[in-house]
Amino acid sequence: MAEYSSLCAECSREQATYADYLSRLTSAELSERESKAVTRRINAAKFPTPKELSDFDFKAVPSLNKQKVLELSRCGFVSDRTNIVLVGPPGVGKTHLAISLSLSACRLGHRAKFFTASSIVNTYREAREERVVSRLESSLRKLDVIVIDELGYLPIDQTGAESLFGFFSLCYEQVSVIVTTNLPFAQWPQTFAGDARMTGALLDRLTHRVEILAIEGDSYRLKQSRKKKR
Repeated sequence: MAEYSSLCAECSREQATYADYLSRLTSAELSERESKAVTRRINAAKFPTPKELSDFDFKAVPSLNKQKVLELSRCGFVSDRTNIVLVGPPGVGKTHLAISLSLSACRLGHRAKFFTASSIVNTYREAREERVVSRLESSLRKLDVIVIDELGYLPIDQTGAESLFGFFSLCYEQVSVIVTTNLPFAQWPQTFAGDARMTGALLDRLTHRVEILAIEGDSYRLKQSRKKKR
C-alpha cells in the first residue's frame, strides 16, 4: 500500500498501539479498494463525459423539481427497480441529469451502462448477426441502471423497434432504465416504426414503476452560444 510508510510514521508519532495501527491500516486498505471499485464501475459504464449533479444549473430550468432530483440521486429508485423518464426539448440538461444520477449509482455500488437509443439498437443488430443475443441480454441483466439517451431524435425501423421492445421487456422489474427523450409519450409510436400496439405494450412496461421529470426551457447550449456572440 502507498500509505503504509506514512501511516506507520503517523502512528509512531502518536505512540499508537499496534492494534490501533492495524485498524487504521485495514481501514485505509478497504477505502483504497472501494475507490478503485468505484473507478472501475464508472469506466465500465462508458459515459460519454462525466457530468456531476453539483454542476447542473437548476436556476436555468425552474420548471424542474430540484428536490425530486436530489431525492433520486440517493438512488432508492435502483433498489426499487423504478425507471426514470426525462422529457424535454434539446439542450435543457436531460443527458446531464441521466449521467449524474448514474454516476451516483456507481458510487453507491451499482453497475451502470450508457447507450444512446441508436447505439442500443445497433448493439442488438450486431448481436443478432453474430448470434449472441442471449449473451448480450445476459450481460444487460447483470446491470443495475441502464441509460437510453436521445430516444425519439432519430426514427427507428421495424427491426430496431422490435429490439427496443425486447430490451425494455428484458429490463422490466429487473433493471432500472433512465430514458431521455424530446417526445411526449403520445408521439412515441412515430419513433417505433409507427407501431402503436407495440409502443403501447412497451410504455406499459416502462411506466409501471416510473418517475417522470418534465423539463421546459430554452437550450442551455444555445444560451451559451448567444452569450459568446455578444
